[in-house]
Amino acid sequence: MRIGFGYDSHRLVEGRMLILGGVEIPCEKGLLGHSDADVLLHAICDAILGAIGEGDIGKHFPDSDPAFKDISSRKLLNRVHKLAIRKGYQVNNIDSTLILEEPKLREYIDKMIANITGLLDMDPGRVNVKASTNEGMGFAGRREGIAAFVVVTMKSGEQRSRVKGKKK
Repeated sequence: MRIGFGYDSHRLVEGRMLILGGVEIPCEKGLLGHSDADVLLHAICDAILGAIGEGDIGKHFPDSDPAFKDISSRKLLNRVHKLAIRKGYQVNNIDSTLILEEPKLREYIDKMIANITGLLDMDPGRVNVKASTNEGMGFAGRREGIAAFVVVTMKSGEQRSRVKGKKK
C-alpha cells in the first residue's frame, strides 16, 4: 500500500471556462493555466505520481511544452493512470477537497466522481469529492483562485499472501 498527497491551485480569470473534475461549470470566470487548469484532476495526478515515486505533474507535462497547451486534464490523468499501471499499481481510494467561495458545486460533484471513476476504472464508492469555502480568507476567500487537496491510496497489483508468502 502506498499513499500520495496532491495539491494544486490556479488563478481565476475572465475569458476561460471553469472546469473541475472534468466538468464544465457555468461561471463568469475560469482557471488560468497552460492546460485547461482543472485543479482537481491536477491534484489527483500529483497524488498518484507521488505515491508511485514519479515526481509531479510538471515533470511529466511541463508548461513549457506546447503539446500540453489547452490540453484536457482528463488526458493528463489518463496518462498518469497508465504510468501507475505500468509500475504495477492501481488507485485504491481518493479523498479530495476543493477550496472556493463560489460557485456552489453540490450539483456537479456526482458528475466529477463519475468522470474520475471512469478514467481510473474505479468503484464510485472509492472516490470522495468535497467542496469548502475559505470563509473569505486568503486568495480563495477573495475569489482570486481555487485550490484542491487530494489524498490517494494505491495498492500493488501483485499482492502477496500473508500466510504462505505467495503471490495471489
